[in-house]
Amino acid sequence: MINKIHYISDGDTPQEQLYHIEAVLAAGQKWVQYRFKSATKTTLWNTAEQVKKLCEQYNATLIINDHVDLAKAIDADGVHLGLNDMTIKCARQIIPNKIIGGTTNTFEDILLRHRESCDYIGLGPYQFTQTKKNLSPVLGLTGYNKLITQTKALGINIPIIAIGGIQLEDVGALKQMGVDGIAISGLLQHINDKPMLIKQLNNLLS
Repeated sequence: MINKIHYISDGDTPQEQLYHIEAVLAAGQKWVQYRFKSATKTTLWNTAEQVKKLCEQYNATLIINDHVDLAKAIDADGVHLGLNDMTIKCARQIIPNKIIGGTTNTFEDILLRHRESCDYIGLGPYQFTQTKKNLSPVLGLTGYNKLITQTKALGINIPIIAIGGIQLEDVGALKQMGVDGIAISGLLQHINDKPMLIKQLNNLLS
């Protein structure tokens, strides 16, 4: 079961990462994608072990961004792969029976991920975001509408998770376009009443 709200972790230090992750878990978030691009391998792995314990404590799904070897080592629930990362076919051989998601930006990307049989796609970016460097072209509602229409026309029913600078006021329109969920970072990190936001998002996406 692919959650409707994907929290992508953010922070420049292990302390920041763990603080934000525990805060969203305590607020009721049930899906965490651990993403720590600036970390050394040792820091990345050591912090991941602590994130795994937090997710177990709060009964939440843990997805590792990019690092299939790390996902296997700590027995995470799955991995999310960018377009320049390991292929999903290779990842399946390393972590069979785990959740594997893949990034997409174009219709060709969606077809590729469908052929690879990934479990969900992260489609974006919806709009500009400072959370991620080297952004692919921004899609906006027009781009989402075109890509989702093309996808459904071929009978492809892979869950689509919208990502990239999404704000609360965007969610209703994205849901109408046919997305199955959203991935967020700053929106959840920077709000004081996290439980209320999670409730609002779930209501909008249900």
